[in-house]
Amino acid sequence: MQTRGDANTDPLSRALLSLEGLSVGDAFGECFFDPSLQESLENRDLPEGPWFYTDDTMMAWSIVDTLAEHGTIDQDRLAELFVGRFCKQPNRGYGEAAIGLLGRIALGSRWQTEASRLFDGEGSMGNGGAMRVAPLGAYFADDLDRVVAEARASAVVTHAHPEGQAGSIAVAVAAAMAWRGGGRVGCGQELLEQAHALTPDGATRRGLEQALCLGPQATMIDAAIHLGSGQGLLASDTVPYAVWCAARHLDDFEDALWSTAAGLGDIDTTCAMVGGIVAQFVGRDGLPREWLRRREPLED
Repeated sequence: MQTRGDANTDPLSRALLSLEGLSVGDAFGECFFDPSLQESLENRDLPEGPWFYTDDTMMAWSIVDTLAEHGTIDQDRLAELFVGRFCKQPNRGYGEAAIGLLGRIALGSRWQTEASRLFDGEGSMGNGGAMRVAPLGAYFADDLDRVVAEARASAVVTHAHPEGQAGSIAVAVAAAMAWRGGGRVGCGQELLEQAHALTPDGATRRGLEQALCLGPQATMIDAAIHLGSGQGLLASDTVPYAVWCAARHLDDFEDALWSTAAGLGDIDTTCAMVGGIVAQFVGRDGLPREWLRRREPLED
């Protein structure tokens, strides 16, 4: 069992730690979209490096930068950073809706207008707001009300639909609770309960309620079948599974990610969420050095 060995309570340090875990999970999960690595996944054989991270990490990075600059989510600045990283490296696996949204903002449209126009004016209920938000939960971990408000603010920039925002809130709360767990054994259930309690009503919250009902004998495949593991790329069919995986394997980063990947689906995104959450519990010493070495380097 790995438990947190550091006692750093600086918000930005917590966010950076979560970004490290998120990026490793993202890059690790991305490997398994290669069908030739299915046997490696089943046998838990690490893929050869380098592992390349995706838009999940790029967008999480922008959240951390915004927090470092402002100490809060400045939405205009966040949109600017999203667009800047997208224009610099557009081939990081951005989804079709995100490509259109960020491209139009880059050409001068307002994010408020463009986010609201997506999906016939309903806004996105996808998992993109949730995949990037764990560092924010880490940053505001001392104040759960602030976690909820800031997570919603970060999601609105691209996800005008309440479900897209609910997914972001659930993952941010889970990351905050992982930090607040302080490395204590057995606090995974508390994390899951609090994520459910603070997530607004809707399909994502109902999924978290289902996750709470899964018995101790449930396998990752059971969870993927009952909760979904991102096949629909929605917050509601991704976040409950990821939060359940993190809660179930909170004290072991490697086991958490191997187990999460076993549920297939949107593997880079579920692993990014889980990596960002679990890193808060195990601390920097709990991030495996070999995994960090295989992930492509983060920019300075």
